[in-house]
Amino acid sequence: MTGTCAVIGEALVDLVQSGPTGDYHASPGGSPFNVAVGLARLGNPTALMARLSGDGFGRMLRAVAQDEGIDLSAAARAAEHTTLAIASVDSAGQVAYDFYLDGTADWFWSADELRDVPAGTEVLHFGSIAAWTAPGRERIDEFVREVRAGGRVLLSYDPNIRPRIVGPRRAAVQLVECSVRCAHVVKASREDIAWLYPDTPADDVAGHWTELGAVLVVITDGANGASAHRRGGARLRRRGRSVAVVDTIGAGDAFTAGLLNGLVRRRMHAAPALAAIGETALTDVVDEAVLVSAITCERAGADPPRLDELHPAAPSADGGRDALRAGGK
Repeated sequence: MTGTCAVIGEALVDLVQSGPTGDYHASPGGSPFNVAVGLARLGNPTALMARLSGDGFGRMLRAVAQDEGIDLSAAARAAEHTTLAIASVDSAGQVAYDFYLDGTADWFWSADELRDVPAGTEVLHFGSIAAWTAPGRERIDEFVREVRAGGRVLLSYDPNIRPRIVGPRRAAVQLVECSVRCAHVVKASREDIAWLYPDTPADDVAGHWTELGAVLVVITDGANGASAHRRGGARLRRRGRSVAVVDTIGAGDAFTAGLLNGLVRRRMHAAPALAAIGETALTDVVDEAVLVSAITCERAGADPPRLDELHPAAPSADGGRDALRAGGK
């Protein structure tokens, strides 16, 4: 690939409890930041559009991104403090978050900060908290609408719903559907779907989203794997992989990176090619994304694999207690 994968959204710090004493370890995080790292590690030229604070945590985020080879030329220098997320991991490796985000850097985008897509961008991923948190959400919405109208960049979106902070369900659905209308590819977890549309089957939601404008909708479903839904095409279901789960931090973001990487490496990331993708190619892309996510679940924290760590996918295993939580948040 000669073009760039750009990612816009929050870059925050996860404070993860490292033991029963209550000690916490600071790690870079935020769904968009994690997706950018995943894309870069899989060999894609990657740019991060984030508002990075000048405080100690912001400097850490900038240094980590640079070490990963991520282009920060479109990352704004923010005066506000870095957003913090307190992560709690249960005995099954599942993660819950509490956020400290009032007045922090990720939400105060200006029109000038969003004036240009990084040069050579072919794929732009957006979503998560920055896409539905005021006041910056309006700027991001305007930005991705302009990009979609330009017709030259594939847009990818992940709502990454956090029920504790997203606000009332009805308003959240409206915000998510506005973003779905702008995106060619939408990835969501079954947990996202169940919260947004509690009385609607996930397959029906995916069909609704393709009617709104998405070309491909992929729904991750924990140990059950993932399903892919194409506009006018049959649903494709793929099983999860059995792994020894350490935790699920960054698992869903790793899946997104793997999904986009699979499309890019097969030259199926232009909108016409995506619309015409066949079942065999789509199967390979989704299986690869599951593998990327599975490897991440076997490690502590958001630590997605590099390209040379991937291997030919073994036959998928039925889900079990230790099976991949492919839809992990």
